[in-house]
Amino acid sequence: MAYSKRKLFQKRRMRVRNKLRKVNAGRPRLSVHRSNKNISVQLIDDVRGITLAAASTLEKDFGLVGQCNVEAATRIGTAIAERARDAGVTEAYFDRGGFLFHGRIKAVADAARDAGLKI
Repeated sequence: MAYSKRKLFQKRRMRVRNKLRKVNAGRPRLSVHRSNKNISVQLIDDVRGITLAAASTLEKDFGLVGQCNVEAATRIGTAIAERARDAGVTEAYFDRGGFLFHGRIKAVADAARDAGLKI
């Protein structure tokens, strides 16, 4: 039986998340989601089950609604690093989900690292 693209994506996402969870216990998770039109990032504390900080191109402050390119991803990465610092988080582990670490996803990670978040 052939799997759909969505099912394969979900399997890949859970495989990545479970491997990272074993290695990086105790640190918050920087989770990234991208669609064709937007990109969003959350800093999640899995132990307490809460979101510590979030940033998205859907926020009107950025002026990036409907944009999902490398430039927008870079600005979101910088914003999440600043918000993480305000929340008292200095290091996290990067959860790329089912997406390849390439292009926009890589731009988010690099921008967060450059802004001082230890990933």
